[in-house]
Amino acid sequence: MRDPLVIAVAQPYCVSHDIATNAATHGATVRSAGARVVVFPELSLTGYELDAAAITADDPRLSPIVEACADAEATALVGAPVRGDAGRPYIATLAVDGTGSTVAYRKMWLGAAESERFAPGAGPAVHTVDDWRLGLAICKDTGVAQHATDTSALGIDAYVAGTVKSADESALQDERARRIATDHGIWVAVASFAGSTGGGFAQAAGHSGIWASDGVAVTRAGPEPGAIARASLA
Repeated sequence: MRDPLVIAVAQPYCVSHDIATNAATHGATVRSAGARVVVFPELSLTGYELDAAAITADDPRLSPIVEACADAEATALVGAPVRGDAGRPYIATLAVDGTGSTVAYRKMWLGAAESERFAPGAGPAVHTVDDWRLGLAICKDTGVAQHATDTSALGIDAYVAGTVKSADESALQDERARRIATDHGIWVAVASFAGSTGGGFAQAAGHSGIWASDGVAVTRAGPEPGAIARASLA
């Protein structure tokens, strides 16, 4: 029998374009979260700034997150723009642990403005922590039923997403999470950006949460930056 997985969804303070400052904040969040996995919002390292410079997984500015993960024995799922092998960059999820960082997933379903700069990812992805298979998603992915279906088909225990939504889309975010949980009989964890950021998000939704397989929200954060919600998946 595997152990329960303690997962946290975080909505850290973010300074637009300032990767070094945001990485330090991410590291502090990992240390305080009390979780094996800490999930961050879409583009959490830069803010929702579509012109932010893309990075690589070995960017030295990520070291505060790596060090925090080593100390906390945690994995952080972090949002960032990452360089492509050729041509356009991707909106991605970085998996960071005490040994370093890797690109774990590239967003498949892009918004109109996003597609002007970024390339779509090639397919769904799973990141495994302690025998828990976490299917990864970023924002618009969660609203595409085929994405959840294809990701679930990989054999996952939880569907884990980083998002940026406006305050008036909070109910939509909740509805999508419930649908995915009940349609596929899995846990759902959503880390949602809070506060203001680029792309016209004067007030992002926050209200990050974790939903059980019956669609019930077992924990929710408020709308404020700096909030964390956690739950034990069993």
